[in-house]
Amino acid sequence: MLARCYAERWPLRTAFVISRGARTEAEVVVVEVKWGGIVGIGECTPYARYGESPDSVMHQLEPLLSELAAGLDKAQLQSRLQAGAARNALDCALVDWERKYKGDGFAGPDSLPTVQTLVIESPEAMADAASVAVSQGVEVLKLKLDDQLVSERVAAVRAAAPATELVIDANEAWRSDGLIERCEKLAEMGVAMLEQPLPASDDEFLEAFPHPLPICADESCHTRADLPRLKGRYEMVNIKLDKAGGITEARALADQAVAEGFGLMLGCMLCTSRAIRAAWPLGPRARYLDLDGPTWLAKDAEPPLRFGAGRVYWS
Repeated sequence: MLARCYAERWPLRTAFVISRGARTEAEVVVVEVKWGGIVGIGECTPYARYGESPDSVMHQLEPLLSELAAGLDKAQLQSRLQAGAARNALDCALVDWERKYKGDGFAGPDSLPTVQTLVIESPEAMADAASVAVSQGVEVLKLKLDDQLVSERVAAVRAAAPATELVIDANEAWRSDGLIERCEKLAEMGVAMLEQPLPASDDEFLEAFPHPLPICADESCHTRADLPRLKGRYEMVNIKLDKAGGITEARALADQAVAEGFGLMLGCMLCTSRAIRAAWPLGPRARYLDLDGPTWLAKDAEPPLRFGAGRVYWS
């Protein structure tokens, strides 16, 4: 089996602003594996929050790509690379190749619901963005927030989208001081779910109070190994292939999380449609799906998925 990896940069149509800063492009690494005239493709988004870069990911991948000809398979890959972007790209490429080799056609729903993300802006600008999204048929809005103007931003969006379900992602930007009162206020404002309010290294405070709304682990949950420490702190987990290290571990994580009573969210990084296709099999299992990464690109990879009315369509 021949294999190669390469990096790509995809400019965004507008800045993507979260509590950690702003992004103006998506940097991805693509893996292609080929044998018998069949090509499998996988994509990952290296994330600086986890110490990753395109160079570091390709440095991890290159020794393993040369081993594919000697028979390196998906099972061996799980122990050869730690969970993260590099393993994700190679795992998804192998799964894609295997599916095509077996002649398996597309299996799954023709479309999936997805939230529409609102990045951090002024309350007025976020309200305007919410109005546009609702006019286009979006039913769930995900608000990126930092630690400033939280109530003001949520109130502005709620006024602009009174019937729309709201979820909030703080990306670890909040602190335990005042968190109980803030959660109670958000619940009163009709927020349906709160994602990762505290740093992953300092989230034990979440055990200290009854949650007035479900709290979802994102940065705190990568693989099945994280689940024991999440009990009592979170009601849901956000599964992302880049964190789990591929669809193989992501499926196992979903199975175990559900068995242990967690609800599921399926998320993504800033990515092309290739990454969303790889995660598609998990879509029907998730309560919330955040698959709008490609909608932030000025131009998507071919062939692009189609987005509209709060859904993503396979073709």
